[in-house]
Amino acid sequence: MRPYNLAVASMKGQLDRILRRFVVADTSMQPTLVAGQGLLTTGYGPVRVGQVRCLPHPERPDFWLVKRVAAVHADGTMTVLSDNPRGTDSRTFGDVPTRGTYRVVVAIPRRFM
Repeated sequence: MRPYNLAVASMKGQLDRILRRFVVADTSMQPTLVAGQGLLTTGYGPVRVGQVRCLPHPERPDFWLVKRVAAVHADGTMTVLSDNPRGTDSRTFGDVPTRGTYRVVVAIPRRFM
């Protein structure tokens, strides 16, 4: 690989951390978020209680979840909950790592998707 390609690949990794897009695919965060709604997220900044974050599913790493942070623990994990009481969250799969998660900064209404 030429140095230029390495620089582009490195920059893409940095850009993904700065801003990454997701689309809501289910009802676990209703009424706050609805299926088909777009999300712009960032990997920067501390994890705080009350934030809505996108995170890899703990049992299916190729599948992403969107959940609200209920608690942040000193060991680098967090408890996440769905806004919809019927959603799957930490009550089902336990606490999840804070590392590799993205904070939702903008929720795009479905009509603009």
